[in-house]
Amino acid sequence: MTKTLKTITLGCRLNSYESEKISHFTNYSSKKDILVINTCAVTAEAERQARQQIRKARKEYPNAYIMATGCAVELDHKSWDNMPEVDKIIPNKNKLKPGLWGLKPEIDNENAITEDANHFKSISNNQSKTRAFIRIQNGCNHSCTFCIITKARGDSMSVPSGLIISEIKNIISTGIEEVILTGVDLTSYGEDLPGKNNLGILVKKILKLVPELKRLRISSLDAAEIDCELLEAFKTEKRLMPHIHLSLQSNDDLILKRMKRRHNSKDAKKLIDDLKRVRPDILFGADLIAGFPTETEEAFYNTLNAVKDLDLTFLHVFPYSSRSGTPAAKMPQLPKTIIKKRAKILRETGEYQLQQKLKQSINTVQNVLIETKEGIGHCENFLVAKIKNAEQKKIYKCKITGIDNNMLLGKVDESI
Repeated sequence: MTKTLKTITLGCRLNSYESEKISHFTNYSSKKDILVINTCAVTAEAERQARQQIRKARKEYPNAYIMATGCAVELDHKSWDNMPEVDKIIPNKNKLKPGLWGLKPEIDNENAITEDANHFKSISNNQSKTRAFIRIQNGCNHSCTFCIITKARGDSMSVPSGLIISEIKNIISTGIEEVILTGVDLTSYGEDLPGKNNLGILVKKILKLVPELKRLRISSLDAAEIDCELLEAFKTEKRLMPHIHLSLQSNDDLILKRMKRRHNSKDAKKLIDDLKRVRPDILFGADLIAGFPTETEEAFYNTLNAVKDLDLTFLHVFPYSSRSGTPAAKMPQLPKTIIKKRAKILRETGEYQLQQKLKQSINTVQNVLIETKEGIGHCENFLVAKIKNAEQKKIYKCKITGIDNNMLLGKVDESI
């Protein structure tokens, strides 16, 4: 008799996408419940939390068959395989190969079935969901000095546009209203595909060939560049949501150089200015690292001041955590107390920025996709709103009337 399969996800949106796929695998046969831990390795702390989750899971599910996968596992197969709580590890390259999930003794990682086009096809989505991530790319061709993910996920590999469009059409049939394109380095999309391909061309193609898609959103982009087609899409395609999360990490040019980033502070400002010019209602988020090795107080304030100067609204702040095997780990490290303090200041500034945007939204009209039975959903610019008497899975024009903590409050505008 087939038992249940449960996933626990740590880390990025790409992991969330992959866990969603795994959770719908049905061609396994086991006498035990199966628990899959999808780990993250973005920081040493993320790896520590993953191990903690596995130990906790073993206590909660003493009889389950526990499988570990993800970037942390990829970087150190042996130590994860030696964890007494783990029954089996799955390398990143095999995590979406259903043949591995049969759990038969004769099926092992080395003899897994070859990945094919079916790998990318959506497996019937949860009917209660309103938004879905779609992986369009995996891996990265760059080597930032703080990052270990390139070793865990390999070189950039793009999913052909036909498979992406097929998957989007499939999940829309299950009631999905918004699709979020995700990957490790979205700006590299198409470089490994034949012909002319880039992110902007893909976005235009999706919106043209899937007219029933209500909303398309892009997750995180490298601040180094965006292609002209994507800039044009933001200008002309109203179904492309006015929100971008940028991988900035710092706004000090020397620190950016030591991070081996491909952009400088002027590039970041120009990119944001260009996007605001073509889409004035756009809001920005950003990843920022606090306390990178050698970061002086002046360098820190260059980043802190940029939060307001660049008009950033949604911040993901990462206290720098040294990763063995990265060039940054060999650089002069800052005391943890300073790193923690700077991260706190950045987060507080980000909270202030968010509150300002929320206040500016009062008495405006926002299009809100309702994602929960409680009437909570996202505006087009990614601000969260709670709308009175609104039904799940519908988009309403709403009059914003107030704020509750980090959420807008509003009602359906019957006059529109």
